Amino acid sequence: MYIGAPEFGARQAAGNSLKDIAELVKYAHRFGAQVLVTLNTLLHDDEYLRACALAHDLYKVGVDALIIQDLNLLNYDLPPIRLHASTQCDNRTAEQIIHLQQLGFRRAVLARELSLREIQEINNAILIQNSKFKIELEAFVHGALCVSYSGRCYLSEVLMNRSANRGCCAQPCRQRYDLLDKDGNEILDNYGQPIHQRYLLSLQDMDRSLHLAEMIEAGVTTFKIEGRLKDRDYVTNIVAYYRQLLDQLIDSHPALAHASTRSVYQYSFTPNPTKTFHRGATDYFLHGRTPHMANWQTPKSTGEEIGKVIGIKHNAIRVQLLPNITLHNGDGICYEDQGFAINRIEDDWIYPNNQYPITNNQYPLAKRPLTNSPTGVQLPKVGTTLFRNLDNEFIRSLRAERRMPVDIRFEIIPEGYRLTIGEDTANFVAEHQSANNTSRALQTIIQQLSKLGDTDYIAQDIQVFDYDQLCSDSFPYFIPTSQLNQWRRELITSISPTGVQYPLAKRPLPNSPTGVQYPLGGTPSHSEASYPLMTCKYCILHELGRCRKVHPIPNDPRYLRLQNGTLLSLEFDCKNCEMRISKH
Repeated sequence: MYIGAPEFGARQAAGNSLKDIAELVKYAHRFGAQVLVTLNTLLHDDEYLRACALAHDLYKVGVDALIIQDLNLLNYDLPPIRLHASTQCDNRTAEQIIHLQQLGFRRAVLARELSLREIQEINNAILIQNSKFKIELEAFVHGALCVSYSGRCYLSEVLMNRSANRGCCAQPCRQRYDLLDKDGNEILDNYGQPIHQRYLLSLQDMDRSLHLAEMIEAGVTTFKIEGRLKDRDYVTNIVAYYRQLLDQLIDSHPALAHASTRSVYQYSFTPNPTKTFHRGATDYFLHGRTPHMANWQTPKSTGEEIGKVIGIKHNAIRVQLLPNITLHNGDGICYEDQGFAINRIEDDWIYPNNQYPITNNQYPLAKRPLTNSPTGVQLPKVGTTLFRNLDNEFIRSLRAERRMPVDIRFEIIPEGYRLTIGEDTANFVAEHQSANNTSRALQTIIQQLSKLGDTDYIAQDIQVFDYDQLCSDSFPYFIPTSQLNQWRRELITSISPTGVQYPLAKRPLPNSPTGVQYPLGGTPSHSEASYPLMTCKYCILHELGRCRKVHPIPNDPRYLRLQNGTLLSLEFDCKNCEMRISKH
C-alpha cells in the first residue's frame, strides 16, 4: 500500500504523521503487505535537507520504499531504502526507465497513457540490459485520471498559484469551459448545441479490471489503485474487487502465485466499483485511443445507472428501473451535475427530499441547492437517464476481514511441550499425564490450538508430534483445555511476521550502482513552465468524433474559456497524437 508522508507528497491534503505511519507499518507487515511512502513533489533548494531527514525517519520506522519525483534528492545522504520512481517522473519511454534503473531505482510507476504494446516494448528493452537487477514496472489499474501527462501539468500553478508538482493541484481540469473557434465563437456539438460551460477536460475514472492478465503478460509486476483522499467505503469496495479478480487469476495460473502464503479474505458484500465513488469507466489508451474517455456533463461521482424517467408530476418522477435495481429511502440520485436524495418511494414513483439535496464531496449530486421546481429540486425531464451514486444498503453492508493462514505444530518434548505458530516457537514445562482416551485427547489438542478467534490469523495446518515418533502408548497425553488455551494465547500475542517473504525490502539496498552520477535538478521556474501548461494524450477533437485523421472539419477549436473569461489556447499535434494547452 502507498501512503503520503507528513509533507512533500503529491497530495498535500493527504499527509500522515510519522506516528501513524509507524503504526501502519507494524499492522501491514503482519499480513505480508509493504508500505510505500510518497515523497514525490519537486523541492525547493532549502527543502532537500528536511526531505532527506524525513526519509531517514521513515526508514527507521520500517517503511519498505520511498516513491520520489525529484531526482536531485539522489545527491543527498538518503538511507539505504528502496526507491521507486513516481509516475510524476513522466515514465513513458524505455530510455527513461533504463535511466532510472541505472540510477538505482527498483521500480518505476508507468505513465497512465501507455498502451499494452508500449509497456511490452519497455519490458523487452529492460530485459536485454546487463544489470544486476531488473527494474519492476508498476501500472495504474483503477481510479481518478489526470488529463495531462503526470509531471507535465502547470495549469494549476499558473492560473491559481497552486502547483501540481508541489502537491496542491486546484484541479482546473474538473472545471467548466466554453469551446471556441478562432473568431471566439462557441463550437457546436454533434446535436447543434453550443459547447458552453461543459467539463471538457474531466476524464472518467480508469478501470482496467478486465485486462489484468494482459498487463501481467506485458511485464507489469504491480497494480496500483488510485485512492488518496478517498474514504474507507471506497477503499474497502475497490480493493476487495481487485483482490477477488487477482485470486481468480492466480487460481487459474499457478505460476502467478507468490512464494509467500496468501491471505484469507472474507466479505459481507459483493464488490462493485459503481457502488462507491465512480465517474464512469475507461481503460485509458491501454488498447489505443477509444471514444468517450471524458464526461462533459459532470466531474462528480455518478455511480451506477438505474433507469430512465418515464413520467413526471410536480413533486415526483416515475422511473423505469433496470433489472435487479432496488431503491431505498435516502439513496442518492443524480443526472448530469444535479441530484437529490430519495425521500420516499411509492410503486415506481420517486419523491425527492426537497430539503436536503446531496452536495457533499464524497457523493456530490448537485453543485448548489436546486430551487427551480415547486419542491425545491429541479426535476429531470422525461427520457433522462438516472444514476445512483449513494446506495445506503450497500454502504451499510461493507465489511471485510483479512487473516493470515499459519501452520501450527505441537510437539511433545522430554521436559513438556513445544508449540510453533508460523515461525514463532515456545517451550512449556509441564508434566506428561496419560490420557484415558488418546483419540479424544488428540482431538482436544487440535481443536483448542486452532481457535485463533478474532486475531489476525487463521489455522491452516495443525500437526501433533511425539518426540519418540509416536512410540508412546500414552500418546497423545492429556492436557487441560485451559492450559492449551493459555499457551496458544501467549504465543499468538507475540507472533512476528518473519515467516512472510518481503521481496521489496528484505535487506537494505544501495540507492545507486557504483559509478553512476546522480542528476542535478530541481523545481522548474515559471518561465520554464509557461508553455505548454498542459500536454495531453487525450484530445477534445477525438472526444467530439472529429479527429483530423478521420473526420477533419474546417472550423477547429482554438480556445478554452473559463467561467471568469480566462482564455487558454489549444494546439493539436496530430503527428504525435497530443493536445497542448497554453495560456492565451
